[in-house]
Amino acid sequence: MSELGIWLVRPEAEPLGQRLAAALGGELYRPWQTPEANARLQFHAVWRARRQWLLVMASGIAVRYLDGLPQSKLSDPAVVVLDEAARFAIALLSGHEGGANALAYAVARASGAQPVITTASEALKPLTLGIGCRRGKDTEAIELAVRAALGHRPLSAVREVATIDLKADEPGLLAFCARHNLPLRVIAQTDVAARGWTDKPSAWVRHNVGVDGVCEPCALIASPRGRLIIPKTARDGVTVAVVEDSIEQEHTQA
Repeated sequence: MSELGIWLVRPEAEPLGQRLAAALGGELYRPWQTPEANARLQFHAVWRARRQWLLVMASGIAVRYLDGLPQSKLSDPAVVVLDEAARFAIALLSGHEGGANALAYAVARASGAQPVITTASEALKPLTLGIGCRRGKDTEAIELAVRAALGHRPLSAVREVATIDLKADEPGLLAFCARHNLPLRVIAQTDVAARGWTDKPSAWVRHNVGVDGVCEPCALIASPRGRLIIPKTARDGVTVAVVEDSIEQEHTQA
């Protein structure tokens, strides 16, 4: 039995649900197939049957579904809420202990949604890494390029890694993120192209990827109120840019 249950509230969400089930390996629940039973009570009956839940519904419906169910962050299933338009994947319950934060990123990669993470430990990490690389670059090459770009800054200060969707399955990049328990945020090529600006446009990237650059725009899109503190640095076929969230500076100015 899969650890993940994907709960739909409307037949109109079926295509999205099928796509998510195929990508994430979850089992679909369709409460409308048993209209004689209350959908919320159906959910309550299977709540403990899964370790993770993806609720494809409005957040208000999700809150009503969950009413009376959560008991402890150490034992509750993880819950991620995704709207039917696949705009936002919200880690709602058991972010760390249950893995909802990681699930939100996985849902985002599978659907194109923006992951929404609200746990304090992530909020306090100020850095976003934008990474681009040539095809087939191994983990060590990416590690060396990242550490060279960060300089004295620790990897523990990094909130997430961002890259373009064409690199979403890059083995070396995935292994680097797994090694350091860093979530990977995937940015659509069309969004990178629309972002436009890069400090050092690359003719090679323009020719082969169709955009002026990868690491800088991806990091800036992932951290929209951040500022570029380390422009694109290139090392052995890997490019890295670092964006720092400016929330502390905004609070100081206010």
